[in-house]
Amino acid sequence: MVPTSSTTVRRLLVANRGEIARRVFRTCRDLGIETVAVHSDADAGMPFVAEADLAVRLPGSTPAETYLRGDLVVEAARRTGADAVHPGYGFLSENAGFARQVVTAGLTWVGPAPESMEQMGSKVEAKKLMEAAGVPVLANLDPDSVTEADLPVLVKASAGGGGRGMRVAHLLDSLAAQVESARAEAASAFGDGTVFVETYVERGRHVEVQVMGDQHGKVAVLGERDCSLQRRHQKVVEEAPAPGLSASLRSEMHEAARRAAEAVGYVGAGTVEFLLDPEREQFFFLEMNTRLQVEHPVTELVTGLDLVALQIGVAEGRSLTELAPGHSSSTDPGHHGHAVEVRLYAEDPAQDWQPQSGLLTRFDVPGATAEFTNPPAYGIRLDSGVRAGNEIGTHYDAMIAKVMAWAPSREEACRRLAAALRRARIHGLRTNRDLLVELLSHPQFLAGEVSTGFIADAHLSSTEPRGPGLPRGLDNQAMTLFAAAVALVEDAAERRPVQRRVPTGWRNVVSGPHTVSFDIGGTEFQVGWLATRDGYSFVDVYGEVEGGRVTSVGPLKDGRRVVVERDGVTTPYDVFVDGNRVDVESHHGHVSLTRKPRFVDPADQVAEGSLLAPMPATVVAVRAAVGDELTSGQPVLVLEAMKMQHTIASPSDGVVVELQVQVGDQVTAGDVLAVVEPVGSQVNEDESEAPA
Repeated sequence: MVPTSSTTVRRLLVANRGEIARRVFRTCRDLGIETVAVHSDADAGMPFVAEADLAVRLPGSTPAETYLRGDLVVEAARRTGADAVHPGYGFLSENAGFARQVVTAGLTWVGPAPESMEQMGSKVEAKKLMEAAGVPVLANLDPDSVTEADLPVLVKASAGGGGRGMRVAHLLDSLAAQVESARAEAASAFGDGTVFVETYVERGRHVEVQVMGDQHGKVAVLGERDCSLQRRHQKVVEEAPAPGLSASLRSEMHEAARRAAEAVGYVGAGTVEFLLDPEREQFFFLEMNTRLQVEHPVTELVTGLDLVALQIGVAEGRSLTELAPGHSSSTDPGHHGHAVEVRLYAEDPAQDWQPQSGLLTRFDVPGATAEFTNPPAYGIRLDSGVRAGNEIGTHYDAMIAKVMAWAPSREEACRRLAAALRRARIHGLRTNRDLLVELLSHPQFLAGEVSTGFIADAHLSSTEPRGPGLPRGLDNQAMTLFAAAVALVEDAAERRPVQRRVPTGWRNVVSGPHTVSFDIGGTEFQVGWLATRDGYSFVDVYGEVEGGRVTSVGPLKDGRRVVVERDGVTTPYDVFVDGNRVDVESHHGHVSLTRKPRFVDPADQVAEGSLLAPMPATVVAVRAAVGDELTSGQPVLVLEAMKMQHTIASPSDGVVVELQVQVGDQVTAGDVLAVVEPVGSQVNEDESEAPA
């Protein structure tokens, strides 16, 4: 047990960034505690820096140069007169060495004792400890002794979390490669490439229990969360309480979590994660996160507690009986209602979850009634580290925000959250918003039929290659493009400095339609329109859709509302023009368009078979050389961005004729990485020289 101490925190430094820092700052403001931010060069203009009472620059841009430098963080606390350090979640939050640095410096550490962190820090050793405490565990397997009967197996990083350094092997032939890949990713993300192998439960559920311990030997269980909906072993949707658990199973899991925390004399906020086999109602210990979790808000919403305030109170030496009366004497947390959280990522689910980077030009979630704190009943809570105008870079995680909803029932919470996401305005780069809406509305999910394989198995339309990225149905596609074209015309007319009395859409040949070309995900579309005395009329240059006219065009904050009538039904389209980029919001969803110029600069054209960088990244491996013959799908090189690795593969059978990069190179989105000349594209020299 940690020796009891009594102190009062007056100025607290958060050893983290973005949404995490802003979340802790919010509670500090409520408690009257001054705040200190530390930041990298890349984060100098981010909201969390401006919101802190004091801020210290840590030289560098990458995590290794800044937020992972415990010595620099402790020095920042000393320079600013901070008397406490909160690690947030991620980075150094589970680093026992950093915790000791803080304590040695005479500062209050808002977290568990370093000894507890060490005991739970290695997943291999933690499983041994839990087994001794009577907590069910999955046995570790020797990678060299795995047989066909053991498959599938999960390769997992011993340090860290967040799905990094995890691989599933279904074939013995691929196991060695999966182990090596997991080691490389774990070493990059956590500085420790140690991995282990265990049985993989394919249709299991990920259920975690929130615990809180004080310095007086008390451990409170604050309920459980279901975090089963994942991609790449990273959570996407979380909810509390976990749906469909029997009273006896819930009680057993809570009791196992309490035993796990007591086994290490745990102090502070922690999460005991279990893998649940719902068919057999059996659960197994996965790991204990010795920190606050990203998904902690759903627990706050259903318990009414502020977990950050509890962390600080416990660090000051106060008891849970005082801090959380009614929650400290039982493993029944007294949930009320249901809460659901989604993680809004800058990524493309239809392109193997590729992270996206760029300027967030617009970010608004209508109906959000609270930030970083529990909203009134039926409210929407938004926790985000960015605002419109911020850059989503490549050095850190691709999460833009967490959006949460509370309601008396699970069905209402899901419906409210899906509606809030549909109305959200998120422009500038592609996100997983459509996937989140689809998940929250999916019949199986609403029925509580969830598992860690749900996203991979559910045949979701938002994860399938969508071609141009337009709404379904030719009519909807045509009217979306029509509304965008009209908004462009109105925007140009408003900005023109001369001939302002000339009607929009005027031309010599009255019967000939105007045309505008748009690029959508690499596919070109053309839309035609006429401007008459009755307004704008749609003209289909492809001969597939008839009818359509604009009934009104009105101002909108940062944009225009174009109302289109077709077959007696009117549909409003909110259109936002930023140079050649056009974002269209409607009942059909969000569509991002780029207006194509009439003439293309030859310098902007690339050779057939060019493999382009999908994002800014670092080249970490090259798998081919000039002259190699490749088959379709064969890896050419590997990029690393936002702490994840991404394989660039050959799009067809062909020969590598150019290789523009090498290991260690930094590339930007759109850079040519290599050129694979497709088989059959080479022209026979004799044929090319033969007379016609």
